[in-house]
Amino acid sequence: MAKFGEGDKRWIVQDRPDGANVHNWHWSEKDCLPWAKKRLGELLQNIRIIEGSGGLWISTTKLDSVTGEAYVNVRKGKIIPGYELTVKLSWEGEAKDGEGNSLGKATGKVDLPYIADENADEAPELKCSVLDEGAVGQRLRQAFLATGKSMILERVATFVKEISQGGPVKDEIESKIVPKVDTAGSKATRSEVKVDTPGAPTGKEPVTIAKTKEGFKTISLTERFHCRPRDVYSTLLDENRWKGFTQSKAIISKEVGGHFSLFDGAVTGVNMKLEEDKLIMQRWRFQNWHDGLYSTVCLTFEEPEIGVTIVKLTQTDVPEEDR
Repeated sequence: MAKFGEGDKRWIVQDRPDGANVHNWHWSEKDCLPWAKKRLGELLQNIRIIEGSGGLWISTTKLDSVTGEAYVNVRKGKIIPGYELTVKLSWEGEAKDGEGNSLGKATGKVDLPYIADENADEAPELKCSVLDEGAVGQRLRQAFLATGKSMILERVATFVKEISQGGPVKDEIESKIVPKVDTAGSKATRSEVKVDTPGAPTGKEPVTIAKTKEGFKTISLTERFHCRPRDVYSTLLDENRWKGFTQSKAIISKEVGGHFSLFDGAVTGVNMKLEEDKLIMQRWRFQNWHDGLYSTVCLTFEEPEIGVTIVKLTQTDVPEEDR
């Protein structure tokens, strides 16, 4: 990312608290697990499920644990949530007779084993158990499932909606998002064109499109990221993150010779060479290319200093638009 005093003049960094990432153009990630634990505690603890109906009193007590991961990514002002959580909480109940005398008490557990972004539109699985397997305990458990399950899932849906809107950084994100601008330009006719990329991380390395042989061209691009090489390398081979970032279907093999499909099948290919955290070489073809046409994409990852990664992309044998 650009630093004060260097890079593309379009970067407006002076006297701006968000100058390091103007309008959230670049990919940034916020760890939301602490917020998720706090928010789920607020939503799920001390819920009064039943208060006297049928002689029963049932309520949730405490949130025992929230494990997994939760984060919010922002790219070009677009919010991309990611989470896979397991939630456990406790409940307690009591049954009384018509005169208010206690017939018994019981405690139990509620387990939500998989709350994830990939099934955000579906109700997650909910398991309810009771520590006392006697008649009163089973009666309380059945009553919890009949009445409390929908209450719990409704509050989980509230959490899912909130994290999809940015979670703990919602207000900050919304204050930086700017409307999209149509920047369609004229078609280049020269054999080599340098195109400035708005908001490029360094502002120093433009995209280079060079004509190599008749009917084909080579595209070169260098980007600078504030992360470790393994972060970029692993992300590019992680189909779940591809799905989250692009909001499209992706199938990605992590093996040499394995196939991949990106952007709902618009790009397909095969892994030619993989060097962990150092190099990805693939054969790419776009859906609208003529049969038998493939380009070669080579991505290299360098770390000139700790926490800074330089990614160099070279794509050769790219057919001209009319092929």
